[in-house]
Amino acid sequence: MHLPSALWLTAALSMPVSALNLPQWGQKAIDTGVALQGLNALASRNAYQRFNGKCNKKNVKVRKEWRNLSKSERRGYLKAFKCLLDTPSSLPVGEVPGAVSAYDDLVYLHLNVTPFIHLSGTFLPWHRYYLDGFERGLQKCGYKGALAYWNHGLDVDNLLVSPIFDGSDTSLGGNGDPLPHGDSGFIFPVDPPELSIIPAGPNGRGGGCVTKGPVGIAGMQTHLGPIGLPTYGEPGNMTVAENPLADNKRCFTRDLSEELGRKFATLRNTTDLILQSRNIFEFTTKLQGDPRYHRGNLGIHFSGHYMFGGDPGGDGFTGPGDPAFWVHHGQVDRLWWIWQNLDFENRQGVWGTHTMLDQPPSANVTTDETIAIGPTMPDLQIKKLMDTVSGSPFCYVYE
Repeated sequence: MHLPSALWLTAALSMPVSALNLPQWGQKAIDTGVALQGLNALASRNAYQRFNGKCNKKNVKVRKEWRNLSKSERRGYLKAFKCLLDTPSSLPVGEVPGAVSAYDDLVYLHLNVTPFIHLSGTFLPWHRYYLDGFERGLQKCGYKGALAYWNHGLDVDNLLVSPIFDGSDTSLGGNGDPLPHGDSGFIFPVDPPELSIIPAGPNGRGGGCVTKGPVGIAGMQTHLGPIGLPTYGEPGNMTVAENPLADNKRCFTRDLSEELGRKFATLRNTTDLILQSRNIFEFTTKLQGDPRYHRGNLGIHFSGHYMFGGDPGGDGFTGPGDPAFWVHHGQVDRLWWIWQNLDFENRQGVWGTHTMLDQPPSANVTTDETIAIGPTMPDLQIKKLMDTVSGSPFCYVYE
């Protein structure tokens, strides 16, 4: 059930409040998503109060959960997505042979800086700006709406019936075809090293090529990588192409698996992250599953990726090649956005250094530094990426 945000807000404001003026929800409200929707409504109210001339009620983009888009809106999104696949790369000829399309260009931008934008101080602002670049790409291809997001907690019991993964013509493609395989996994280089297992989808139901879904996604090819792709049946080992930047054309695969979602990406997980994080250190380390502070907990970010996995979706470098990447990271940004807007004046910071897990050791990231995405997007100070309704560069909210 999805009630308008105004109704959630009315209900939320009638409840007892905490020191942060937040309603006190019971466990049932947290586990069913009532609390998360109420927090979203409160964040929206606070964001709307910061509107200015550049960003206002008339031009603000509203990012919705994929299943709350109309079928017409989904088809518009998917048509624009195919346009990105059909548009030739704008990178210099021969520089990145595997960048065949404008969509591959976006994948390359992520691939090129992966060790600096994960488990680091730039993770949240970099990906916020990156999502904006993808959204603008869709809009250049004629899409009139906003980026969507995926509320993982709605699908942790059965990914196969999710409107995102059901393989219909308004989905982001189905599961991979059945391919017998075992678990995979990756090792965090911490002391002691931590092996994180990625469970194979149950009953060998996926893992192969994605052949069901809308035109453009069913039978889609991927080109860049692999670079850091967990190898089926060999937890801890990675599949790496001889030249990851070459045109390593292969089918796009998926392996839908609910197990990590049930552990780390439920409605309770997401709501508790927002309610229990007192500062940006607590928020970002829990969200990212930083093994230095949360051993054995992959967090919402990693577990969300490995709910669909496959190639390139399970590769930390080329992950944006899977269309589900964008709605997954839309949810990651949404959770940060909600958390920020519940106390915006005090939640405009970052935490972490410039390198993944601070390896090698590097300086702390500050909000005065700039984020560089690519040649078509101007470098911006991190402090400019905190407010999504400033109008410079963002003008969006979530519902």
